[in-house]
Amino acid sequence: MKGKKNLIEKLKSFSYFNKTTIHRLNEEMGFGLKKTTIDTYISRLLKYKDIIPLKRGLYIPTSFYNENKTNTSYLFFLANIIRKPSYVSSWTALQYYNLTTEVIHTIHSITPKVTRKYKTKIGTFSYQSIRKDLFTDFILVKDKFSDYSASTSKNKDTFDFFIASPSKALFDLLYFKTRQFKGVKFKDVNFLIEELRIDIDEMDELEKEKFYSMVKKIYKI
Repeated sequence: MKGKKNLIEKLKSFSYFNKTTIHRLNEEMGFGLKKTTIDTYISRLLKYKDIIPLKRGLYIPTSFYNENKTNTSYLFFLANIIRKPSYVSSWTALQYYNLTTEVIHTIHSITPKVTRKYKTKIGTFSYQSIRKDLFTDFILVKDKFSDYSASTSKNKDTFDFFIASPSKALFDLLYFKTRQFKGVKFKDVNFLIEELRIDIDEMDELEKEKFYSMVKKIYKI
């Protein structure tokens, strides 16, 4: 029981963790947990709601989540972690850039892996599969925090997350909305953007140019 309490206290400062993390902590901190019973301890932590499952083998401490659940950067950070590689895009990124007034609850991401959706207790994370040559034009955003990360052996000072550029976020949305622009004429793209209530006029001019350049490549213009 003492080992379990010590483990919970240590995990409270982790942004996320997996079974390997617990094995490492057990060895480094000398909690005295038997390797064969790690699964049992995880089950107990889940039963008492000390941790929240994101997907099989990946968890976050409930206390850490409660402290950071209003931080958008933390949720985007988790979106990147749940499915690697991936970047936040489509409606979610457009909302982040204030280019749409639509209220988005699902966190949308793009990945070169197969399409998948994860419904968790903290929200829904949706991943759409894209060709590897189109898995581009995303940037790294950093947001400071001072907690220990399970992904490293030292303190980490940012919630790093990858997100599409404004132009790529719009491209990704239309790419999947139109099933790769099938049946849509290039001259109708602006009408489609307006129909989706996306304020492209608020987009930086350079980003606009990049967007139309991406679309023209699809149409081979």
